[in-house]
Amino acid sequence: MPSIELDALVVGAGFGGIYQLYTLRKLGFSVRVIDRAGGVGGTWYWNRYPGAMSDSESFVYRYSWDREDLKTWPWSHHYLQGPEIREYLEHIVDKHDLRKDIQLNTELLSADWNAQQNVWRVTTSTNEVFQARYLITALGLLSTANLPKIPGLDDFQGELCHTSRWRDDIDLTDKRVGVLGNGSTGVQVITAISSHVKSLVSFQRSPQYSVPSGNRPVKPEYRQWLNENYDEIMDGLPKTSTCFGFTESTTTFASVDPNKREEVFQGLWDQGNGFRFMFGGYSDIASNKEANEAACKFVKTKIAQIVIDPEKARKLMPTEPYARRPLCDGGYYKQFNRPNVDIVNLQDTPIDHISSTGVKTTDGKFYELDALILATGFDAVEGSYTRVRFRGKSGATLADHWKGGPKSYLGSFVPGFPNLLMISGPQSAFTNAPPNIEVQVKLHCDLIQRAEKLRSAGTNTVIEPLPEAEADWGEYCNELANATLFPSVPSWIFANIPGAPSLITRFFLGGLAKFIEILDGVAQAGYDGFVAPLGSGRKEVHNGPSKNGGLENGSVNKATVEVALG
Repeated sequence: MPSIELDALVVGAGFGGIYQLYTLRKLGFSVRVIDRAGGVGGTWYWNRYPGAMSDSESFVYRYSWDREDLKTWPWSHHYLQGPEIREYLEHIVDKHDLRKDIQLNTELLSADWNAQQNVWRVTTSTNEVFQARYLITALGLLSTANLPKIPGLDDFQGELCHTSRWRDDIDLTDKRVGVLGNGSTGVQVITAISSHVKSLVSFQRSPQYSVPSGNRPVKPEYRQWLNENYDEIMDGLPKTSTCFGFTESTTTFASVDPNKREEVFQGLWDQGNGFRFMFGGYSDIASNKEANEAACKFVKTKIAQIVIDPEKARKLMPTEPYARRPLCDGGYYKQFNRPNVDIVNLQDTPIDHISSTGVKTTDGKFYELDALILATGFDAVEGSYTRVRFRGKSGATLADHWKGGPKSYLGSFVPGFPNLLMISGPQSAFTNAPPNIEVQVKLHCDLIQRAEKLRSAGTNTVIEPLPEAEADWGEYCNELANATLFPSVPSWIFANIPGAPSLITRFFLGGLAKFIEILDGVAQAGYDGFVAPLGSGRKEVHNGPSKNGGLENGSVNKATVEVALG
């Protein structure tokens, strides 16, 4: 079968893939998007579970580049539900006539670099072969399901479903339901279904800190104010760290009068949003033990006030620092006041096995279930890549390269894998997704145009980082992470799969504003860290560059760590 030749092949039709298609097509390149899903949406296509919601507020969880659409597209609440996000992305695809270049129900099976022709040869589930100079992956951070290894799981005869593979025909009304997992997804599911199931048992390994989302209907005058100020709001987002629509605090916990500290926490709790609670009131909750412990104490007090049954409240009390991804909810803790909702602390009584009719724990208790929901998360960040064979110029695979943990240069590029450009790859900025995606897509377009200009002039060039640049970037990301409390708690920021390397952070925790500053420095220095002739070919890069990133002598800017973590 003859191959389909393209300038660029984009894999993934979520926020990242859609915008990359839009930008490259506008620049005149031949480009196609493939996705194994039956529709656009990426993560939001698959995650259709009850209660699925973005915890970025509606006014910032969207593209900034279509300013007209920002003002005209309707949304009713301060937070978007899953169906609304899918509808929004379908709308963007149709409005900009992108659908003709999106090929659905097409899964990437393998990608091999052809060094003679400087192209990627890609095979798919449709038996098609693509040849593209640039392979751009928008596979998503959270798309490969993590299925727990529990004895007897396959024996369960009731409804068994991972939240990322939810079917529209699942009906839990008056069913005995178990929910395994209580991260962001588990919190949302439990909140959404508790009122109409016969019974619900939440099986929890690590109780979570969660704050109210503050979700409520949008008043007409608020939407009018947003429309009148959208240019300023969207232009200001990349100047912050988390890009959640608020300016992060520069006030340290210790600098506030002890009699006023509780008042600050209460104001954050009343206003809502997990990222605002962690970064909007104090600058050092994520890095200072005293500040972090005060935040923990405040949330625990709220749990004790909300949950009436003291035993349930005890089981819901987190025991770790407040150092996972911040969560917010629409009444999560209140659900445990319902007589039909119970909780099992798996630290006290782990699951012994699962049978055809339910779950047995090590204390001998058996929980009969009609349905078991696996809210067990994902093989985050690298899982979407290591399940596919990416073979670089030396013949080694990306999985081989990442045996010690996923790594990159600037969250997008990997040495030995020329012209492979990742959107939201490992060690990209930990922040609200759409603004981060727009920054990375712009970087990709700038480099592709630079490479194509050289190619047109007869210079054989590819987009590839130096190994030293990747190593320095990873060291810098780890240095930033280790200046926080995040490494003290096991989470998907570092590793989510048993046995996965956890010594390397999977994110740049310096915030998007600092990330953009570094990217600007890279460009101004002639794209240092990249193999010549695309870049300067310099090796001394990015363990905190003095000129390029604004950090002196490779040291971590403490204020940036404390203020700008995203």
